[in-house]
Amino acid sequence: MNHKSTIVWFRQDLRLHDNPALHEAMSKGKILPIYILDDDNADEWAMGAASRVWLHHILNDLNDNLGGALQVFKGNPQDVFEELVQNHRIEGIYWNRCYEPWRIKRDKAIKAQFEETTDLDIQSFNGSLLWEPWTIQNQSGDHYKVFTPFYKKGCLEADPPREPYAKPDGIQCLTSHQPHSKIDDLAFLPSNKDWHIDMIEGWTISEQGALDRLDDFLEEGLKGYKEGRNNPSQNNVSRLSPYLHWGLISPNTVWHTARSYGAIHHIEKDMEHFCSELGWREFSYTQLYYNPDLPLKNLQDKFDDFAWRENSDDLKRWQKGQTGCPMVDAGMRELWQTGYMHNRVRMIVGSFLGKNLMLHWRKGEEWFWDCLNDADLANNAASWQWIAGCGADAAPYFRIFNPVTQGQKFDAKGDYVRRFVPELKNMPDKYLFNPWDAPDHVLADAGVRLGDTYPDLMVDLKASRERALDAFSELKKNKNS
Repeated sequence: MNHKSTIVWFRQDLRLHDNPALHEAMSKGKILPIYILDDDNADEWAMGAASRVWLHHILNDLNDNLGGALQVFKGNPQDVFEELVQNHRIEGIYWNRCYEPWRIKRDKAIKAQFEETTDLDIQSFNGSLLWEPWTIQNQSGDHYKVFTPFYKKGCLEADPPREPYAKPDGIQCLTSHQPHSKIDDLAFLPSNKDWHIDMIEGWTISEQGALDRLDDFLEEGLKGYKEGRNNPSQNNVSRLSPYLHWGLISPNTVWHTARSYGAIHHIEKDMEHFCSELGWREFSYTQLYYNPDLPLKNLQDKFDDFAWRENSDDLKRWQKGQTGCPMVDAGMRELWQTGYMHNRVRMIVGSFLGKNLMLHWRKGEEWFWDCLNDADLANNAASWQWIAGCGADAAPYFRIFNPVTQGQKFDAKGDYVRRFVPELKNMPDKYLFNPWDAPDHVLADAGVRLGDTYPDLMVDLKASRERALDAFSELKKNKNS
């Protein structure tokens, strides 16, 4: 009988289903499951407030699933491991890889230190991506810089993602008496309890909740996904992003389950489009892997000379959903109240910040980092650079989302705006997205007083669009001169 004991270091893979590190460790014998809150190495990329709310609930769920055997620590993982190895008969440390630059640097140092000083079995696995960044290369042996060939020629022509592992049975956990933190001691929950309650309402924050969310989406939202996903009030979005980020479900499980469901129910086009969105997640991780400064620097350096404005009052109005532009305000309030924002609306509010207000995309990235329950360094940075026009395969500089026409097209009945901007609930559809154009009697009938019950529009949409286009044109002119 094998009596080896292996530390399984849970990170962004907080599940039992399809967990390669756990799967391999269990084949060796007993495991010591641990989680380490490492704010020191994370530095400025320490988790934001919304992420910590989710992590609190996730760790409690994982601990329950492990029969109370999860041990949590706070501090430098190297120090934690050295003490565990000294006090227990540990023969290996296994983890699933993460791809944030600070984690890569830290993990390499841990592996090198133990390999140099001990005979511990140190192994890492892929539990977070369908294809790891270095496995998808173009014909020149370089990484792709444009999404469509990355996905169609790179991913879809590569070896298919591995099939997921089943949930393990009979996990044998090592009994440890080493002092460690309690989940509640890590001070995850914010002092504003009302905000915390709103943040988790409507979500089942657990591994089973992730599996149920996937099933519900496939049954209720996959059909019609390609078009319906653009409407924030429809049920055609998966809402799987926080579950994928935290690893409550693996992308392999989502990929294979969706493809099987789509084929059986003859909705292959919607299924393929959904899988391409998983491909965008992969592309974002590839960008971050090959461009470690992606969250900090423009991928296209010509934007280093762009004339971003500095205006803290404008930024604050945008953050609080008080811009006077209903579609933007609805999105920003959804973010603050729920920790989530519909993807179409993310593009609208991002365009408004970077192009209508001409505030730096990093201001938006930082706010999203603190407020999103799916705050993911790769996706957040890549998406904000895409919106700003300075990233890989970015939206062209002249693509400036009109929040009025976007609302009229994708929230035609106004359900989304009326939910998050209740001050305008009685406005007729004709003026719901542009109340500044409404006649006085229409505003009066709706009980709306601009500048009082609802803010005045903070910037003229047409004039600010022209201002942004002029700035982008000047940037292009300077590059060519």
